[in-house]
Amino acid sequence: MTSYQTLNWSVDTDGVLLLTLNRPDQLNAFTIEMANELVDAFTRASDDDSVRAVVVTGAGKAFCAGMDLSVGGNVFGLDEGQRPTMDDLQTRLNDPAILNGVRDTGGRVVLSIFDCKKPVIGAINGAAVGIGATMTLPMDIRLASDKARIGFVFGRIGIVPEACSSWFLPRIVGISRALEWTYMADVFDGHEAQRGGLVKAVVPGDDLLAEAMKIARRIATERSAVGIALTRQMMYRNAAQPHPLAAHQVDSLAMFYTSIGDGKEGVQAFLDKRPARFTSQASDMPPFYPWW
Repeated sequence: MTSYQTLNWSVDTDGVLLLTLNRPDQLNAFTIEMANELVDAFTRASDDDSVRAVVVTGAGKAFCAGMDLSVGGNVFGLDEGQRPTMDDLQTRLNDPAILNGVRDTGGRVVLSIFDCKKPVIGAINGAAVGIGATMTLPMDIRLASDKARIGFVFGRIGIVPEACSSWFLPRIVGISRALEWTYMADVFDGHEAQRGGLVKAVVPGDDLLAEAMKIARRIATERSAVGIALTRQMMYRNAAQPHPLAAHQVDSLAMFYTSIGDGKEGVQAFLDKRPARFTSQASDMPPFYPWW
């Protein structure tokens, strides 16, 4: 997929991809088409060496107002003729009937972000509710506009948190706050999100995108692409291991291969008191990657 109907894709000269949810007349409400395009976009960004960091925002006054509930049939795109079991999800995950008729579309998007080798910064410019909130959880750094309104509102319509948020949200804000936010299903502002640790900062709306791009450009231009890709996956995956030995095993291989790669330039640049000139690309991942 090289062009999108619900997204804008734009890469600048520093290698920062600005990925914009682009249904402004519908407050960027989430659709099955948007889900499929987001999965494609993050898979593409992960494999594209011209992309070194990703910023995600929304066109117009909203980030994403949640699932588009105006469509006919099952609004979540699910096949109500099926009666899926846990065995189906474990053994037939990518069977078309399960993939298209049972699997949570937001979860497919979030897993594509989780698997991405590039750092992802969320610039929450307005309403971000339901999937509009949960899709930001696998983003590494989140900034909120002073106009942002965020809500895990699933309880209001009798459903459950989706998009792998039961894995991500407690890790980010703690289980007690995660339960409170999902039980109460309130919509809150960026300052409440910041107090809870969900966002790094609340920024005036006119400055939000510039601040997000500033963070992304620093990573894109000053850091090793392989080092960042490994660090991203190590943090997410090792944090969920039951014993630190698992992290030690991965750390050892990652240290070995980065020390004989961009690490040599980094050490020399430190000794020379000059900026490092890293040359690796995300397509240069060491032979043990992926280790999971």
